Amino acid sequence: MERLVEIEKIEFEEKEESSLRPARFSDYIGQESIKKNLHISINAAKKRAESLDHILLFGPPGLGKTTLAYIIANEMESNIKVTSAPMIEKSGDLAAILTNLSKGDILFIDEIHRLSSHIEEILYSAMEDFRLDIIIGSGPAAQTIKINIEEFTLIGATTRAGMLSNPLRDRFGIIFRMQFYSIDELSHIIALASKKLNKICSLESTQEIAKRSRGTPRVALRLLKRIRDFAEFHNESEISLERTIEALNELGVDERGFDELDLAFLKLLVEYSPKAIGLNTIAAALSEDERTIEDIIEPYLLSNGYIERTAKGRIATRKSHELLGIPLNSLF
Repeated sequence: MERLVEIEKIEFEEKEESSLRPARFSDYIGQESIKKNLHISINAAKKRAESLDHILLFGPPGLGKTTLAYIIANEMESNIKVTSAPMIEKSGDLAAILTNLSKGDILFIDEIHRLSSHIEEILYSAMEDFRLDIIIGSGPAAQTIKINIEEFTLIGATTRAGMLSNPLRDRFGIIFRMQFYSIDELSHIIALASKKLNKICSLESTQEIAKRSRGTPRVALRLLKRIRDFAEFHNESEISLERTIEALNELGVDERGFDELDLAFLKLLVEYSPKAIGLNTIAAALSEDERTIEDIIEPYLLSNGYIERTAKGRIATRKSHELLGIPLNSLF
């Protein structure tokens, strides 16, 4: 069963997300500092008739990295080729992609931290010198072939910037960290999306959905679509606050955007307080893999002060104790 507050993209959502995705900076809500800096860089590059510097976008899933890549392509009036690192298994795969790019095109690589080391090494010369150095054969008979390619812009997206090698990270001229969205920003996104879905959402409803969306547009849009189902089931032309609260409660998403897995995670840490718990122990106790905990569950809890990461493991903060009604002092 998929979690509604899951910030990773669910397979069937690709087409739906595309229909709701803004095409220009003027329609893109949030990430104001990033938009401002990109607007300057894009306009400067267009005046010089040059490609943009390579761009690295990092942060938790669902914050709009892919959307931003499409907007950059639109603003640059360039074509965009989209792929993900796990799909580039051999040097020939990367060579086929790069040799098919035209001057000024944008290559977007999602999960770029998952590129293998030998693929990374080929990418270095492509990013710096717009040249491919490919080795054919092995041993004494091995030959290096140099292939010139058109100037392009690489946009890399990752949820784990720390896993990028230093040589690869240093080749990005522009690096941005995506931030969680405010309630007002999410409320605005929900209101615009509801119009595109032909189901108007009241201001109170957009605010309520925003509060439970974990600061993440992807979660907000997913909740909106499920609440729309409830409204249509009851033959309502508008999504009301009452229907919104009823639907979210039925869907198991509480006032903070937590579901059963989040609460189980916090409860586990609180029960161990004041001791820290290692990631592998948490994963075993929750029957989840470590990557899910690190990339999916923890970022929002960390940013909102519910947990802390230490060298020995994870610790519940006073905020988590108050949420679960277990005073911190009672554990000492």
